[in-house]
Amino acid sequence: MSPGGLDERSKLLRNLEDAGCDETLIRQFMQCGKEENSSGQIRLLKMHRRDLLSSLHVCQSQIDCLDYLLHQMQKEKKE
Repeated sequence: MSPGGLDERSKLLRNLEDAGCDETLIRQFMQCGKEENSSGQIRLLKMHRRDLLSSLHVCQSQIDCLDYLLHQMQKEKKE
């Protein structure tokens, strides 16, 4: 493997880690890469994206609940 290839691999690993991929997902992704299974890699990334988006929606709902509570409390304080 060329030094450039190692650098690209390091960048890929860093990107996967920054995207919140755990060790298991990274291992599966890299195995698909060794097998030249780009469809498998895409499937893994889409699944992880779906999971992240679901978590985001849960957090957004919690923030909305807090905003409502804060609004109600501030409204009562003014009265």
